[in-house]
Amino acid sequence: MITNLSRRRFLLYGSATVGTSILLKACGTAPSPQPSPSAASPAATGAIKVAGVYTVPIEQQWVSRIHKALDAAKGRGDIEYVYSENVTNTDYERVLRQYAEAGNQLIVGEAFAVEKACRAVAKDYPKVAFLMGSSGKPDGKNFSVFDNYIHEPSYLTGMIAGGMTKSKIIGMVGGYPIPEVNRLMHAFMEGAREITPDVKFLVTFIGSWFDPPKAKEAAFAQIGAGADVMYAERFGVSDAAKEKKVLAIGNVIDTQKDYPDTVVASALWHMEPTIDRAIQAVKDGSFKAEDYGIYSYMKHKGSSLSPLGTFESKVPAELQQKVKKRQEEILAGTFTVKVNDMEPKSTA
Repeated sequence: MITNLSRRRFLLYGSATVGTSILLKACGTAPSPQPSPSAASPAATGAIKVAGVYTVPIEQQWVSRIHKALDAAKGRGDIEYVYSENVTNTDYERVLRQYAEAGNQLIVGEAFAVEKACRAVAKDYPKVAFLMGSSGKPDGKNFSVFDNYIHEPSYLTGMIAGGMTKSKIIGMVGGYPIPEVNRLMHAFMEGAREITPDVKFLVTFIGSWFDPPKAKEAAFAQIGAGADVMYAERFGVSDAAKEKKVLAIGNVIDTQKDYPDTVVASALWHMEPTIDRAIQAVKDGSFKAEDYGIYSYMKHKGSSLSPLGTFESKVPAELQQKVKKRQEEILAGTFTVKVNDMEPKSTA
């Protein structure tokens, strides 16, 4: 087991397990896109050129939130946006440099496994703004960082799980035991304990960011050990829950539409506050190295608890009231969800 591993340190494990080829979107075979004949130039529209560099498919939960926010900005005409997905760690620096050379004014991506290389590229291109997912600190004048601090709605989904479990055993399947995952799991566990103090947890890490079959098998094992509610930190867990007719709690995105009888609620991440602030800073010429992590907090609308939807009538009214009250306290600042980045352990 990897103990308290940050994304900066799991280079050897590789974050792009789904392929080694670089898929360059909206730009042919090179990361220097040509505008369509009908498109106005950035100078004419006020749009800035933005590139995204991702180590996993854009369908993966975490990256999909970044992509969604950038796509929305593109739709408003604020930016011209191109991206590469499935970029291997060993190729990441090269792709960053190509996008910087192509005149992109803002580059968004993940520095977790390639911190040293990303920071070196930022130093070589001081006029380019870099906004990177990172466990580290801002650097120089143009290297800003962000992270998915959605521990607050994770706590609320934990409360729901604690109130819905009958076996008092909850299964949790994650990618890697790194701070970005650990803090969400701990918040979820604390929320569940608020409702059911003697609830037990089964915790498994699959050693991959995108391996739905492996996550599904891990979930099957936990359900077989008595878990009747599953925390789906990875894709594949909700599939197992659906097949075994137990409940699931989602993470980062709302998948209830795909699992209407399985996914009770989800802790949602909204990257729009982070992305929009960075875009405006680049436009204003005020972009600087800073930590954007706080803009994922609920008070900044960077995260939220999903609607109960198909489970509106299935979650007891008393439990819903407790969750609502706690949410109001979080937003008012009278209740603080603790950030615990240590690796969570099974208690069952």
